[in-house]
Amino acid sequence: MLITLDRNGAESLQEQIYQRIREQIVAGTLRAGASVPSSRLLAAQLKVSRNSVIFGYERLINEGYLVAKPMVGTFVADVLPDRTVSTDKTGDTVTEAFDARTAPVFTGRPHAILNNSNIPIDFWTQRTDPRAFPLKTWRRLIMQSLAAAGYNLTEYGDPCGLMPLRIEIAEHVGTTRGFRVRPEQVVIVAGAQLALNLVLRLLASPDDEIAVENPCNQGAAYLFESYRMRLLPIAVDRAGIDAQKVVQTNAKLAYLTPSHQFPTGATLSLERRRAIARWAQQSGAHLIEDDYDSEFRYDGAPLPAMKALAPDHVIYLGTFSKSLGAGLRTGFAIFPEHLVDAAATAKALLDNGQVWLEQAALARFMQGGGFVRHLRRCQQHYYARRNALIARMRERFGDADLMGTEAGTHVAWRLPASLAPAHNIKAIARTRNIGVYTVQSGGGHEYDGDHFETNWLLLGYASLTEDQIRAGIDRLAEVLAVNDMLQPGARSFRTLLAPI
Repeated sequence: MLITLDRNGAESLQEQIYQRIREQIVAGTLRAGASVPSSRLLAAQLKVSRNSVIFGYERLINEGYLVAKPMVGTFVADVLPDRTVSTDKTGDTVTEAFDARTAPVFTGRPHAILNNSNIPIDFWTQRTDPRAFPLKTWRRLIMQSLAAAGYNLTEYGDPCGLMPLRIEIAEHVGTTRGFRVRPEQVVIVAGAQLALNLVLRLLASPDDEIAVENPCNQGAAYLFESYRMRLLPIAVDRAGIDAQKVVQTNAKLAYLTPSHQFPTGATLSLERRRAIARWAQQSGAHLIEDDYDSEFRYDGAPLPAMKALAPDHVIYLGTFSKSLGAGLRTGFAIFPEHLVDAAATAKALLDNGQVWLEQAALARFMQGGGFVRHLRRCQQHYYARRNALIARMRERFGDADLMGTEAGTHVAWRLPASLAPAHNIKAIARTRNIGVYTVQSGGGHEYDGDHFETNWLLLGYASLTEDQIRAGIDRLAEVLAVNDMLQPGARSFRTLLAPI
């Protein structure tokens, strides 16, 4: 224990020992069940008589802070006595004054990123297939990287990331997303959320206007709130964010997820992409392109990234969370040339760089073509699972109104008017061990109303097998019928349910 005694103070040594240990217990430094040193050991450490320690321990035991277990030791009590209230010399209660000086500067709220449920069939939107992770290959790449580590494990690296990985990412986006950048424009970060934080650190100030999708990715929405920005929510439809509403703003920034909008799944049309790109070039605004789910497109030719249309006005955010696994915590931001130096400085001040080993293994994976081959396998699996989901939804619910089917790893289902609100269906589905999600519970945020929250459900399919998907939709249809989840007076929906 770390105890400092004042040998010239007015208080006795045994009183000081009692007070210092009690303070650590009340503060939680010494936790419930933790063992304390023996009286002989603590006396030797503090260079005091053993009796001083014994008296201090006995008082703590008598007051209920410590528990002595014969032949075992002395431990912090599992249940502490009520904390005493200190008084001043007049006998009045002393209350600790908290004011603006002690309050945190940061204010914000956490977003839905964790899902620790053990539901057998869970259509969670943020999960990929753990069986798809190339574990054997990754183990080999890690061992190869360790063998060639040299000083890389014992010294700081470039805060912007390992250059071989930045080179591979620059070449990859050039091939797959249609724009060319120098490796120096690529900054490696711990996922897209940190990339977004880095961008705002460079470009955002309180009261700046930012155009955002409505509904929006929850992590982004809450982050903008925490910067005290003025949010301009703009509606999303099947062609993505309303471009005409965007160009009518005076926003300094616009946040977009054009490849597979989260949470609706809409893909931003080429016409709207061009309109927003022209607006950014003419107004001087910056676009934050979160290229969520761009790796998985199933229908139609890939559309050019916003970065390809307005390279000097777009900060491009990418991640390996969906293509490999969120547990790697590896993503990247690609900055326009005029922001490269500022981004490098801000990144260095932020975290001094990413873990070297994962970067080295990922660079090797990409250099050998393994990453591209892995993506192709995942695309095949997810395409088959998407098809299984669509087919079963139509079998059980007729002409199901789905959005986001052409890309990504989740779809949004617009519920028929005859069905009960989405949050009711989510709750009753849990009783049959089926996980389906509303916009809010699935990681989205809706501004100014609850249209999507009430009328849409999110269904992720990447982590489920085709058999699980079919069984899950069957069970969902059954639970809706059995539990009479129709709106009052609306009986026609039953006719859509095929026999289970």
